Amino acid sequence: MKGISGWFLNTLAYLSPGGYTLRPALQRLRGVHIGKKVWLSQFVFIDGNHPEAITIGDGVAIGLHVTIFAHFYSGPKRSSVHARPVFIEEDVFIGPHSVIQPGVRIGKGAVIQAGTVVTRDVPPFILWGSPKAGPLARVTVPRPQADPDAFVKGLRPFRSEPPANRPPS
Repeated sequence: MKGISGWFLNTLAYLSPGGYTLRPALQRLRGVHIGKKVWLSQFVFIDGNHPEAITIGDGVAIGLHVTIFAHFYSGPKRSSVHARPVFIEEDVFIGPHSVIQPGVRIGKGAVIQAGTVVTRDVPPFILWGSPKAGPLARVTVPRPQADPDAFVKGLRPFRSEPPANRPPS
């Protein structure tokens, strides 16, 4: 589907109920290749210009606020040669707030940690995500009481991670 009808279907799929039924059906109408028993949470955005470049295998579950892109250009839609296909193989779980970049293949049975930006292929049956979050700097000027410049100047980066059982010094 092209133009305004594709935009309408994408918006409707983004907001509608029916993670196993209505949302996948609407995305299929747009041209997304979607297998059987696929769960699309609400607020999943699938490329607006090149939905046909996205393939989602059977048994995939995609969490809230996931974004899947097949292109990196701005402006009006270009030909499909400007799209890089995305393949999400069978039985993949993509955690909430993840971003899948153009040209990526996520292997069968892989699990994408919430909040991950996937920029390269993910092997099958792998848990993929960022290293564990940890302390970055000590805040010496609390943000609500300071302008942004003072806040940034007040940050004291850690040279290495502080001891696990003590507050940073």
